[in-house]
Amino acid sequence: MTRPLLLLAFLTIPVLEIYVLIQVGQVIGGWWTVAALIAVAVLGSWLVRREGWRTWHALTDALTRGRLPTTEVLDAALVLAGGVLMLAPGFVSDVLGLLLILPVTRPLARRVVTWAVGRHLARAAGRLDPALFGSRTPPPRGPVIQGEVVDDERVNG
Repeated sequence: MTRPLLLLAFLTIPVLEIYVLIQVGQVIGGWWTVAALIAVAVLGSWLVRREGWRTWHALTDALTRGRLPTTEVLDAALVLAGGVLMLAPGFVSDVLGLLLILPVTRPLARRVVTWAVGRHLARAAGRLDPALFGSRTPPPRGPVIQGEVVDDERVNG
């Protein structure tokens, strides 16, 4: 299911970007469109630098406090992905990049990513053998008999 969606995205997003660029170019002119793309790229690089430093400091703070930095790592990945989208030419990718970079909208993106990864892991866990998840003993076959292990050497020794 993921591969067809990725293929569809790789085909439709460039077409959408070109369509939006043409529409913006017809409204404000070609040179102003190029200037707007450059301005958005500069703004994006500044935002990525600022939010990247904030995320880095939050990550190191969590590590020095001995806390597992799950939110901070996800924020760093979102800022990185947003930066890549901001540097790609096109207004649609710029809007998506801003949604990932801005601290106001990043929690929503974090929830979406967490939900998607959780759903994917739950689906994968249903297809895999439970013995692969760290359980060294296979599930019991047949009836389970409660008992106690007694060390003969301690009792007789």
